[in-house]
Amino acid sequence: MSELFRFELVSPEKLVLAADVQQVRVPGVEGDMGILPGHAPVMTSLRPGVLEVVTRSGNDKRFYVRGGFAEIDPTRLVVLAQQTIDLEELDKSHLDQEVKNLEEDVADAKTDGQKVKAEFALDRLRELQEALDL
Repeated sequence: MSELFRFELVSPEKLVLAADVQQVRVPGVEGDMGILPGHAPVMTSLRPGVLEVVTRSGNDKRFYVRGGFAEIDPTRLVVLAQQTIDLEELDKSHLDQEVKNLEEDVADAKTDGQKVKAEFALDRLRELQEALDL
C-alpha cells in the first residue's frame, strides 16, 4: 500500500473531509500543486478551481474550491476553503446559481481589486461548467 498522509478540507460551515490519503492536487495561486507524503512545509493561497484527492483505496474525490489557504507539512495537509462543492453532488441548477452569485459579486464590487478577484472566480467557474458540460 502507498504511503499515506492526513488531509483535512474545511469550509466555513463544516469539516468537509478528514482522511488519510495518498495524494492531493491543490489549485494554488501560482499553479496546481501535487501533494504527496513527505512534502516540504508550505503555506499557499488557493485560486478557484478543482481540488482532487486520491483516497486510501485509490479512488478519486473532487471538489470545487472558491479560494482559501493550504497549509502543508510532511505528514499533513489542511485546506481552509472559502467555499467547497463536492463535484459528485454538483448539478446544473447549483452551478448556475453559483455563476449568478459571482456575477452579482462582479456587479457589486466597490473596488477594482474586488472586481478583478470576482471576475477571476467567475471565469474559473465558467471553465468548470464547460469542462463538466453542465
